[in-house]
Amino acid sequence: MAENNNIIIESKEATLGQIEVAPEVIEVIIGIAAKQVEGVYSMRGSLANSVNELFGRKSRGKGVKLGQSLETLTVEIYVFLNYGVSVPKVASEIQEKVKQQLLFMTGLELAAVDVYVQGVVPEKQGPTLDLDNLFAEKNGDAK
Repeated sequence: MAENNNIIIESKEATLGQIEVAPEVIEVIIGIAAKQVEGVYSMRGSLANSVNELFGRKSRGKGVKLGQSLETLTVEIYVFLNYGVSVPKVASEIQEKVKQQLLFMTGLELAAVDVYVQGVVPEKQGPTLDLDNLFAEKNGDAK
């Protein structure tokens, strides 16, 4: 029989029943919140995530690892940042945004939010265009 890993959300109205959320849903919420922080280029993904994205299926929970013990939830977030941002500042913003968003959407509190910066991605630089030599002429002579 499959093990039930769902996270139970305490309801104020016990007579209405129980609320359970799959860990994957929590990972998606965390992934979206982390990606919204300015300075985050992308989340780390696996080969399976890359293949799925080739076929048009986005994996929003990639780069997120949820840890669950009896009373606490912890999360590890793996990100790539844009070049030139303050790494400690962006990491701190990720921690705050993730904690706030998860609390707002589910009422769950995280005991720890660990951010692992996997790399820094430089700005894309396209080929430079020489306006004086548009057609790749040497010394002004036409080829």
